Amino acid sequence: MGLDFQLVLLRRMADHNPDLVEDARRRLGASVADMRETNKRWQAMVRSPGSRSAGARYRSVLGPPEDVVARRLGEVDCEARRWALPLWPELRFEVLVSPDGAVWNEWLVRAPGAPAPTLRTLDDLTPWSCTVDEAARAFAPARPLEGTAPTRWGLALTAPGRDGVRHEVVAEFTWGLLQRTAIRA
Repeated sequence: MGLDFQLVLLRRMADHNPDLVEDARRRLGASVADMRETNKRWQAMVRSPGSRSAGARYRSVLGPPEDVVARRLGEVDCEARRWALPLWPELRFEVLVSPDGAVWNEWLVRAPGAPAPTLRTLDDLTPWSCTVDEAARAFAPARPLEGTAPTRWGLALTAPGRDGVRHEVVAEFTWGLLQRTAIRA
């Protein structure tokens, strides 16, 4: 399920981790041309003047969600809709939908019951090792940063190196999954 959508996720991640994306693309049995064509169709669907709402688009591409959970953000109730993706069995693609049907957020999160990664030092922050919320909790207080594209997020955090010295770090995420970190100068 969702082969094309997984290729869409991978396409945006390829900018940071081409080797990981190449391995994942091969596991899915897709060619570079398949990924390029899938992304082209996705972009056309997203940008089409008469396109469906984002919530309806995900349902049409991924089918009914595996899980729908009511969530309260401040004083507003919303729904968290989650889908399993074979490429990342320990994660779920989550879409937060407002009461009026608008999509507020769309990213990968840890699957309910899946073990969370152990994040203690900079060495633990490897590509694809954790999600935005996991890194923010492990290295609190983390400060959100504006991403470089709609599907990208950043966190400014402080984490110890293997020598125990704490470093200010920028962690970059695509679709909610860690892509890379850089020590701030």
